[in-house]
Amino acid sequence: MALSSPRRTPLSDQVIAQLRAQITSGEWPVGSRIPTEAALVEQLGVARNTVREAVRALAHNGLLDIRQGSGTYVLATSELAGVMHRRFSDADPAQVAELRATLETAAAGLAAERRSERDLVVLDAALARRENAWQSGDAESFVQADAAFHQAVVAAAHNDVLLAVYSDLGEVTREHLRQDVGPELIAERYVGHDTILEAIRAGDGRRASVEAGRAIGACADA
Repeated sequence: MALSSPRRTPLSDQVIAQLRAQITSGEWPVGSRIPTEAALVEQLGVARNTVREAVRALAHNGLLDIRQGSGTYVLATSELAGVMHRRFSDADPAQVAELRATLETAAAGLAAERRSERDLVVLDAALARRENAWQSGDAESFVQADAAFHQAVVAAAHNDVLLAVYSDLGEVTREHLRQDVGPELIAERYVGHDTILEAIRAGDGRRASVEAGRAIGACADA
């Protein structure tokens, strides 16, 4: 999605809407750094103060994270996701694990029953990216890739409400994954997800749920 120059006032609202669209559309994925203030000024054709005001507004709403000396990063895909992150940022990790287990085991079971061939293509690609991220040795890349795989499983369940809830909890679950993974990738802590995909591909809902739950338990015990 190309950024276009806003044409109507108030400019700040126009810029906020355009930046939000970049985030919600996935053009700027969660965890990615958005263009610099100078780059946005050039792309949007507005004053620096207008861009700064828009970025601060989206940061206040929980969509962006302004990190001094590093840049501005996408924190959530919606205002509700930002609220969820702030609300549960200090939640008990054990309770977050229980929530993940509840949602992800249910989603895996439904995905096995409802997945399309297109879903399987997406899941295959997501699992491959997860494997590649592990091999890269970059912990944050692995967290993002692992979260993307689970998101794809939830999407394959074809339950819009479940997908919306899981998406809004995205940064909460990613933070839990970061705690599970740690700052460095260690071979002994690796938990494969191929059995989850195999069960979904086979249409075995019970086994898919069991494997999804086992993966979360293995991560917690690693």
